[in-house]
Amino acid sequence: MKLRYRVLGFLVLLSIITYLDRVCISLLGKSIKTDLGLSNEQFGWVLGSFSLAYALFEVPTGALGDRLGPRRVLTRIVVWWSGFTALTGTAFNLIYLMAVRFMFGIGEAGAYPNASIVIARWFPAHETARAQAFIWAAGRLGGAIAPPLVLGVAAVAGWRVSFFVIALLGVAWAVAWYGWFRDFPREMPEKISEQELDYIETHRRFKAHPHGIDWKALLSSPNFLALLLMFHFYMYAAYFYYSWMPIYLQEGRHMTERQMMSSTVLPFLLGALGCFTGGFLSDWLAKRYGLKVGRRAVGLVGMGLASLVFFLAASATDNRQVGLFLALGMMFKDLTLPVSFAVCVDIGKGQSGTVSGTMNMVGQLGGFFLSIIFGKIVDVTGNYNTPLFLISGLLLCGSLLWLRIDPTQEVPLKEGII
Repeated sequence: MKLRYRVLGFLVLLSIITYLDRVCISLLGKSIKTDLGLSNEQFGWVLGSFSLAYALFEVPTGALGDRLGPRRVLTRIVVWWSGFTALTGTAFNLIYLMAVRFMFGIGEAGAYPNASIVIARWFPAHETARAQAFIWAAGRLGGAIAPPLVLGVAAVAGWRVSFFVIALLGVAWAVAWYGWFRDFPREMPEKISEQELDYIETHRRFKAHPHGIDWKALLSSPNFLALLLMFHFYMYAAYFYYSWMPIYLQEGRHMTERQMMSSTVLPFLLGALGCFTGGFLSDWLAKRYGLKVGRRAVGLVGMGLASLVFFLAASATDNRQVGLFLALGMMFKDLTLPVSFAVCVDIGKGQSGTVSGTMNMVGQLGGFFLSIIFGKIVDVTGNYNTPLFLISGLLLCGSLLWLRIDPTQEVPLKEGII
């Protein structure tokens, strides 16, 4: 097996564990709310604490990966978040739980931007989107594995023990990663063939550059601003699945825990299919019709279809239809996910960690707002479907923004060591 595919295997495992950690709290949300006496609005602040911290530390941690390399930075990220995952299981009141989840968000920030750095350094240009597809599909697989694993442990030993079990998986990954991986293919001469090394270095987009990003020019670029706003809208839908969907199904749609489990697994399985399809289709279209068409077409169609099925889910009265529409919504929106991060590599090259970190930071702010807004709307209106109409409208706006995103416009650089 090619060495770069073994590296990708590590990133796949990382993504699985990331989503096990991330969705654990939402799956156990009903038990946590009951045990700690939390309202929907208060639980929304718990969820929002993570997403706010995650957003604030995305850019610094992505930039740190560009400087220090993803080997050290990803090790720190996983060890940190695993510690605070375990501490989540010791929560005894609202303030403590919010503080722990905020620190958890700080720790997990930068995981995917640093994975993008690895992709930029280890993969040729024409494999960028498909490599991202494997990473993000693995995250969806983690989301699909989580319900039976987390709820199974909780049924036997209580909800707190579930967090301890998930934390151990992260520590094991970090030890293996730091011992085996190196930041550049050339740093592993005993493991990589000369043919593969030459192939990677000849065809990759990564170019080492001693200049920093011209932030003033970048943040006034309509192209980059369109990318940021698109991903901000995307994350409203994403955070519905990560945070509120289990409670929506149980309390809004009155499903049993068993019904909720099956209705939670299917969206993540179809999301994995969406990630694979989006990544491979984008690379194929880019090779056949050019990079601009390859990236734009997938993003436009994916978010547009997701907007439609979210609207249908909010309008449906039959729970089987709701489950199907939400699963399709996950699949369609996830066509866009690997393509979004591929665009960061397209335009960022040697600054891929910083660029993807900036995009993800703005996106995570959307997750923060959704976490708070969803619970507030439900507490005020008593209607769990109203927030889904909001998400549908934002996905439509995100779809249209793909008409403005140009993956051929590289980020502006200026003098100065990063």
